[in-house]
Amino acid sequence: MAIINMQTMRYINLLDRASNVKTKKCFVYNNTIYFAVPASLISKAIGPAASNIRRMQENLGKRIRIIPEPEGIMDAEKFVANIVDPVKFKSLEMKDGMFVLNASSQSKAALIGRNRRRLDELKQIMQDLFNLDLKII
Repeated sequence: MAIINMQTMRYINLLDRASNVKTKKCFVYNNTIYFAVPASLISKAIGPAASNIRRMQENLGKRIRIIPEPEGIMDAEKFVANIVDPVKFKSLEMKDGMFVLNASSQSKAALIGRNRRRLDELKQIMQDLFNLDLKII
């Protein structure tokens, strides 16, 4: 379970005030704030004509994305695909108690990022949500 710091708590409260949707899963990846909410509440969180998203983006000055919350390890591949979109990867498999992400060389470079920043962020997200490590090959 991830430790929620004050900044994350502020983001979660902002989503709650803007859309009346409660979540515990909020994280930052590639300078974008992601909220993972139950699939049935995504449209409520986004708001009519994306008004809730726009209002939060103006307040924070950062991009915001709402993605479906994973219901278990089976949803991990789709969850990671939603986070790293538009970067594509071949597959995400679970081997030896860790996730192994297979990607082409172009995608691999985009997934790792400069100074391994994106890789570290994605590893932290996977550790917090699924309690498993991530390796990109």
